Amino acid sequence: MIRRHFLTLALGASILAGAGAGTATAQMADSVTEPVTISFYNYNLASAGLGREATLELIAAFEKANPMIKIEPVGVPSNEVLSRVQADMIAGLEVDVAQLVFRDLIYAAEQLGAQPLEDVVGDELSAHAAGFVPNGLALGEVNDKTYGLAYVFSTPVMFINRDLFREAGLDPDQPPRTWDDVKQAGIAIAEKTGKHGFFPGAYGPIDGTFVYQSIVMSNGGKVREGNTLTFADENQADAVAMLRDLMDSGAHARIDVASHMDTFQSGNLGMFLFTSAVLSRFEEAAEGNFELGLAPMPSFGEKPTAPTNSGSAVFMFSQDPVKQRAAWELMKFLTSNEAYTTITSKIGYLPLRPATLTDDRYLKGWLAENPKFQANIEQLDRLTPNVAFPGPNYRQVENMMKEAMTEAVFGDGDPREVLRTAQETAQPLMPSN
Repeated sequence: MIRRHFLTLALGASILAGAGAGTATAQMADSVTEPVTISFYNYNLASAGLGREATLELIAAFEKANPMIKIEPVGVPSNEVLSRVQADMIAGLEVDVAQLVFRDLIYAAEQLGAQPLEDVVGDELSAHAAGFVPNGLALGEVNDKTYGLAYVFSTPVMFINRDLFREAGLDPDQPPRTWDDVKQAGIAIAEKTGKHGFFPGAYGPIDGTFVYQSIVMSNGGKVREGNTLTFADENQADAVAMLRDLMDSGAHARIDVASHMDTFQSGNLGMFLFTSAVLSRFEEAAEGNFELGLAPMPSFGEKPTAPTNSGSAVFMFSQDPVKQRAAWELMKFLTSNEAYTTITSKIGYLPLRPATLTDDRYLKGWLAENPKFQANIEQLDRLTPNVAFPGPNYRQVENMMKEAMTEAVFGDGDPREVLRTAQETAQPLMPSN
């Protein structure tokens, strides 16, 4: 059972108002010398299969290396974990470390009481971050402080059904490099094989916005500037209009947005732009059925792509000095060379530490046996943080943007006007300053 603790203030009110959020209350202990238990809210634990197994393996390895620290795991689905953390806090349950998706970054920092790591762990943060991928710490920053330590993440990659490419007269060793190439390949696959050509994982209820933001940013756009929404501006709207053109041409599949993974796994989709975190799942589905390939995300002509991150960060909520030390030790372990060897090889996420890929002790041998993963690694030097929305209405604003983008691509209206209307409707929900 998660331990209850008593607060001198009404926690529900403090969470909703953000009272004390982001403020370190005591100096972190130098070490853990007596047994201590900390809670760890984790969405990989709520999944079946490799994600759960790998996470349990990491927890067991951590406890073996840190015998004074016991981890109390709490498995919650990714789309429910923030609500569970907040509800448990209001109920008086103690939350120490939580894995939250990047869309929740600003809310966790400003409203939920996540601790700014620079204030809690000091120089230990920069020392631990040495060797991170460029922009690694920036993924979890709010107002120049690190609240979320990037944990499991990936960038969009193009999954390829190499058999459908061959059947359509295309060379699977020369996958589409640009969106114009995607259009031509998608049409060829649809017309010559009777299967679907292309689909991006950008519309469904579990997709988030990282694929959509990657496409927009690769065209020089951004979904907001400060508290001003910009997802209907020229470059952003042009990117969505490109997807609409793919749809109108027949290159983009018109399928149920919740069935995209099943469609690809069944061998009925030639190109699928989505997170590399599903690589192991797709490899299992493809075995004996079709040959799977990977390619980097396409570009707008010669513009460099700007792949944004999916996935999550780990946040510290502990305010007790000893539990802060225990939480920090867990966070360090989860983002260590050893941990990323497990996370990458067994789940499919990118390693935050690229040096593991060239080290015999870690992922070098695995990468040699899994060369298709290189398509994801090649994008790391252009990694662009996923833009979260500020304010208490952030999820509503994000959903309105996503629904408008879906309507703009699948509907009959002018895509730019659809986006413009949604932007004007959503703007009053943004913070006013």
